[in-house]
Amino acid sequence: MTETRVLLANIDEPDLNTIAVYERLGGYRAMRKALLEMSAEDVLHELGESGLRGRGGAGFSMGKKASFIPKGAMDKYLCCNADESEPGTFKDRLLMQKNPHLLVEGCIIGSIAAGANKGFIFIRGEYSVQADILEDAVAEAYEKGYLGERILDSGHTFDLVVHRGQGAYICGEETGLLDALEGKRGNPRLKPPFPANQGLYQGPTLINNVETLCNAPIIIDHGADWYRKFGEGNSTGTKIVSVSGNVQRPGNFEVELGVTVRELIYGLAGGPPEGRELKCFFPGGSSAPVLTKEHLDLPYTFEAMAQAGSMLGSGAIIVVDESEPLVPLALRLAEFYRHESCGKCVPCREGTNWTVKVLERVDEGEGTPMDLEILEQVQGNIIGNCLCVLGDSMAMPVASMLTHFREEFEQHMEEARLARDLEELPAMGAGELGAVPEAGPV
Repeated sequence: MTETRVLLANIDEPDLNTIAVYERLGGYRAMRKALLEMSAEDVLHELGESGLRGRGGAGFSMGKKASFIPKGAMDKYLCCNADESEPGTFKDRLLMQKNPHLLVEGCIIGSIAAGANKGFIFIRGEYSVQADILEDAVAEAYEKGYLGERILDSGHTFDLVVHRGQGAYICGEETGLLDALEGKRGNPRLKPPFPANQGLYQGPTLINNVETLCNAPIIIDHGADWYRKFGEGNSTGTKIVSVSGNVQRPGNFEVELGVTVRELIYGLAGGPPEGRELKCFFPGGSSAPVLTKEHLDLPYTFEAMAQAGSMLGSGAIIVVDESEPLVPLALRLAEFYRHESCGKCVPCREGTNWTVKVLERVDEGEGTPMDLEILEQVQGNIIGNCLCVLGDSMAMPVASMLTHFREEFEQHMEEARLARDLEELPAMGAGELGAVPEAGPV
């Protein structure tokens, strides 16, 4: 199987991160078209007609989200969510490092559609190399007059800033990101109001992730009808999929939405190491419920993954083969989300901690069958009851592992208990037991 490269078409071009090379390959052509040949309504219509859905996790229509921004003269904001902290996801890092001007152009086009005059790229703190590259790209765009007052003598003004986060997973949640941009602790906000109406500095705000915004110039340049030729049903376009875990060729692969999961894992990523079988996989990053080998021939679309009980999410497939025990994996996952929880709401703060404690008991041989019942109940109490989806991001995969592999959890618990009992047996040496008495008369 081969890739269908649209976003990654020129990714290996030397010095693509510079504005000279980017423009030589057609860069900023779509921005000129949007500013000089189209109205803001035309740009918004084209994005909506393309069917482009958010590539950050939720899969919500970009055009529809932009249409929620109220009209009128006021400060409006565009925020690019570049806080790519979902375990297993590394596609946005590639785009920002190799092709930063595609993102800058996408931000400009997104700002035209939303009527935004100020923009921020919120990049995760660990991406210092990519942040430096983005800042250079933004500076080059300012020098060319593509950012700032009345771009290309049009009526559109747009300023763009690269803002570095401080390493908090919760800032990947859109309202947590807004609080962090305002200089506060990155806590999620209660919704409604939604960011489109009351977001950054209480102003209307459009929030999209890196890959979503990078699609905007391509759609404006080639047209919505051209873009809809890729994909399947309501999952239009291509998707960059990060494949990692127990595969022979991990990496980023751009494919049409609708290819089978088997083609991604086995065709492009080479499948598990020789002699091993796939046990399960996370189809959309660590927060997605796991699926099994029975789901390998499903099309990789938003709809098919949801119907199977999981989600496409950020487009990160993590493969787990039969050599990996699931209890330690579930424990490590729960520890991560407990650590990253902001603690603002009870179901997440207490539920993640309970999950870790119960899984520790199971893993250390202190668990009982009732612990698995408690574990299942705790996940049910978390899902759908948190202020944001961080609690769900732990509960959904843990619950799915327990559903699909309960026997493995039971076996692991029993084997750990036996191993613990053997370790606790006293040494049977004669020195500890004392001298063996002589046999008396019969």
